[in-house]
Amino acid sequence: MGIHIIAEFRGVDPRKLSRVEDLRPVLDSVVAKSGLHVVSSSFHQFEPHGVSAIYLLSESHLSVHTWPEYGYMALDIFTCGDDGPALRAFELLVEEFKPKSVEKRIIRRDIFG
Repeated sequence: MGIHIIAEFRGVDPRKLSRVEDLRPVLDSVVAKSGLHVVSSSFHQFEPHGVSAIYLLSESHLSVHTWPEYGYMALDIFTCGDDGPALRAFELLVEEFKPKSVEKRIIRRDIFG
């Protein structure tokens, strides 16, 4: 059915995580380059800093939550069908945010167990 990537990025430059106007273009580019298809997206700016973002995809969803004061980003990518776009999106996010450490879990979603 699909792949669910749950990841944590640590040691990210806080300037990349603080404001919607900095984060949105990066995420938009990653989603487009990975071949995912956006149905809609929503962003919330926390004060004084931090962002929650979610992309509703025709394949499922991608969400990001940031804590710039800790250089931390929580990431969730779930897609149905081919694993390629989700894996590519993850690789692109690592390239863009350059975390010092990454924790990643992959869950295979399958209605047949």
